[in-house]
Amino acid sequence: MPQSMRALVAGQVGEPADVLRLESRPVPTPEAGQALIRVKAAPIHASDLHVLRGRYGFSPDFPAVGGHMECVGRIEALSPDTEGLEGVEGVEGLEVGARVVVAAVPAVPGPHVAGTWQEYLVADTRRLLSVPDHLSDSSACQLAVNPLTALLLVTRELDVQPGEWLLQTAAGSTVGRLVIQLSRHLGIRTINVVRRRGAVEEIKAFGGDEVICTEDEDLLQRVAETAGPAGVRKAIDCVAGPVGAQVSQALAPGGEVVVYGALSTHRQTDPAALTIPLQARSVIYETKVVRGFWLNRWFGTASPEDALHALSQVRSLVADEVLSIPQGRPFPLERFTEAIALAETPAHDAKPLFVFEDGRDEDGLDEDDRGNDYR
Repeated sequence: MPQSMRALVAGQVGEPADVLRLESRPVPTPEAGQALIRVKAAPIHASDLHVLRGRYGFSPDFPAVGGHMECVGRIEALSPDTEGLEGVEGVEGLEVGARVVVAAVPAVPGPHVAGTWQEYLVADTRRLLSVPDHLSDSSACQLAVNPLTALLLVTRELDVQPGEWLLQTAAGSTVGRLVIQLSRHLGIRTINVVRRRGAVEEIKAFGGDEVICTEDEDLLQRVAETAGPAGVRKAIDCVAGPVGAQVSQALAPGGEVVVYGALSTHRQTDPAALTIPLQARSVIYETKVVRGFWLNRWFGTASPEDALHALSQVRSLVADEVLSIPQGRPFPLERFTEAIALAETPAHDAKPLFVFEDGRDEDGLDEDDRGNDYR
């Protein structure tokens, strides 16, 4: 095992392309209950970049290794201390050499797991999920955030039942598409909100039952026409702002909307500007509920057993092709500025992934051979 490794480190808060530097760091040593993971692939999420900008729900101590959400790798060293984990779903097969997903999402409150944008990291064994070899690195390294968010929103946060309507904004986003796939699997009907007319047919072809385009349609009117007198009682929103407020207003009395993002203020750094202008009459007299969901806080309150069970469900849904995760585009750490630029490009075709390989990888492809279809 090497004594040093490459890591992408931010020295201070700021624009990621400006504050990140490629550094050499000592390979960390696992303590009791931890495993040393040799990272294979790690995605670049918008939240990773917001953390570096200082506009996320927590801030690490700088200098800090970038990436805080998820990755896939192999166990290089494993602590023998796994007391209390016997029989826990997903823990089986955790041994040196095993291929695992690291759910590196920092628990709030709780300890910060090491950043994923480095060649080696240590992680709590209770945050590791074994994954089958037939699941691509690209899919495996994206299991613990977007698919898990979709599953939790639909089945746990809102408990949407077969035959019910589910209203969602940003239907063309990664989570939005996963919600559509999961809803079709569960027999749930979806009303999908998009902001561009060009996305309507695309979402319908993808499986969305109804699509509303805010560019030229009235959201409240279209929801009423679609759902009829019974209306819609459950919704998820990741836009916030006026659109999020309209979603709340469109719900039937007693309805509930869970807000998990604020895309309408994607570049906003002033916390006071992150708002949802709700109508007091609608909230009071129609007893509607608007509440938030943050995956980090869920990890902080869920037991390790419950978290691994939910991740195991996601693993099964992806392995069984119920949920499809688009293949990512690989980048070595040296090309981080290009990778970040792609992550910030609207409607980019593939999520950028940092990949860590020596020579030829396990599927026999050189780095230059993989192109945009990393498997």
